[in-house]
Order: sequence, then structure tokens, then C-alpha cells
Amino acid sequence: METLDRINRPSKVEQKVALESYDSLAAVIEQLHAEQTEIEIEETKDKIIVPLRALKLFGGILKAMSEGKPISIVPLATEVTTQKAAEILGCSRPHLVKLLEEGKIQYTKVGKHRRILFEDVIEYKKRMKDEQKKRLIDIMNFDEDLGLYDS
Repeated sequence: METLDRINRPSKVEQKVALESYDSLAAVIEQLHAEQTEIEIEETKDKIIVPLRALKLFGGILKAMSEGKPISIVPLATEVTTQKAAEILGCSRPHLVKLLEEGKIQYTKVGKHRRILFEDVIEYKKRMKDEQKKRLIDIMNFDEDLGLYDS
């Protein structure tokens, strides 16, 4: 599994191929109704049965690649170290430890080491983004009330 420090943006060629593939795959997925479907690899003629959810996930990957976004798939139950969690959040490890000790993010201890569920890190990041957005709107409304901001 790729770690966060080895994730690269797709090349222009990959973006173009992903866009073309996504359009075709999205059209096919719309026609599927079974929980699983059989796909064939043209080069080898191998046939593979794939869950529809996996096919939809693959479509999401192609869409993101076509937009030039880097991709990483991490199982939700994955635990990360404090250093990796800090990198995900874009903060220092000591700051992350402070967040853990304040109970803002759940963690477990394995010996002397703290481990954090990846999904808890992502949930905290989402909460912080939502809070930032709310505060920004509050500031804009306050400035508008004072006549400092024209809408």
C-alpha cells in the first residue's frame, strides 16, 4: 500500500486516459443492477467477477485521476502513528499529541506508543474544516453588518 509520502499526482497522459475511461465506465455502471458483474481483460481474455461497489469505487478513482488529484486508498480500520497523523493534518507531532491528550481525537496506547485510527484523523480534519468555514462566514457577516464588506 502506498504511504502518504509516496503519492504523486497523475501525469497528463494518465489524466487523459482516466477521463476517457471514466466516461465509458460511468455509462456502463448506470446500466448495471446486479450486486456483482463480470468484466473481461481484453489483453489476456481473463474474466473477473467484481462487486458493483468496487466498480463504482474504481470509477471514483478514475474521476479523481482525470482531475489531476493524487489517489490513496486506505482501509478505514488502519491505525497510524502520531507522526503520520500529524502529516495528514498538516501540524507538528507535539501539537497532535496535545490534541490527543485533550481528548479531541481518540487514540489507543500500544506500550509507550500512541496509535490513532485513520478514520478518526480524517473525521477530525473534516470537523476543523467545517469549523473554519463557519467562522469565516461569521466574520464575513460581522464585516457586512459593520459596512466593511460589500456583498
